Amino acid sequence: MTREGAVAGAASRVTTGWRVCVHGSTSNLGSAFDVMGLAVDLDLVVEVVEAGAGTGAVEWHFDGTAPSGENAVARGYAAGLVAWGGVASPHLSVRIATGIPMRAGLGSSAAAIVAGLRLAAAVSGVDDEPGLLNMAAHLEGHPDNVAASVLGGCVVSAVREDGHVIARRIPWPDDWRVVVATPPRVLATPEARAVLPADVPRGDAIFNLQRAALLVHAITAADEDALREALRDRLHQPHRAPLVPGLAEALREGVDGAFGVFLSGAGPTLAAIAPARESARVEHGFEALFAAKGERAAIRTLCVK
Repeated sequence: MTREGAVAGAASRVTTGWRVCVHGSTSNLGSAFDVMGLAVDLDLVVEVVEAGAGTGAVEWHFDGTAPSGENAVARGYAAGLVAWGGVASPHLSVRIATGIPMRAGLGSSAAAIVAGLRLAAAVSGVDDEPGLLNMAAHLEGHPDNVAASVLGGCVVSAVREDGHVIARRIPWPDDWRVVVATPPRVLATPEARAVLPADVPRGDAIFNLQRAALLVHAITAADEDALREALRDRLHQPHRAPLVPGLAEALREGVDGAFGVFLSGAGPTLAAIAPARESARVEHGFEALFAAKGERAAIRTLCVK
């Protein structure tokens, strides 16, 4: 069925009290640049507090500080309405609350886009998960974070030449945690991408291909020794290290108790994978790392959701 056919005669499922919760994410995991994402228990919640009759504007209300730039929930919502047959928006009053730090490398924009698309799908009366994922990846510019927010868990993804996203979940070890340390600064993704070279040496490309493949094995088999090597990277983290305090030291020296450390998304959050029993030790290690830099990071142990 085409999207137009799916929309024909469809009725909005959005009423007062409609609610969606979307997980934030960490991505790249060192070697799997723009390939792998993990949904984590940092959430963005969108709730319809009033659904009026007829069509009209959407009133967006934020719990806490509103975003300083674009409202990515509104962007996803508008794109979804157009894609799913050009349905006119009803008058809505929508509340947005988020526990995902913005511009921190934890998937805040991806979660917002996915939430907006889910609201648009509900208004349009459609169920189109593949279409939603493809639109989200197009709007975000890469598939790893949005795929994790759409599917949950640990997700590997690829973009076909026609733009279609193929994403699959792989099992994540129950005992592994992600410890993140977010310094009191922001780093916009375009800035972090601007420092990456347009061309890379063949040896560096092979280095990452080897470790990205090993990373999938390490996760599915809970192979701790393989994971330690699989998190290493030459494509993006060395170039971004000057933008992120503590990254070079963490990559070089590691953090006690962790299998390995990586830059979460575009940063500036640092992330480590560790067994649950070692999470407190890893938190202390991050505290010491940032204290040596004269900074105090927000440190949390997260579960993959």
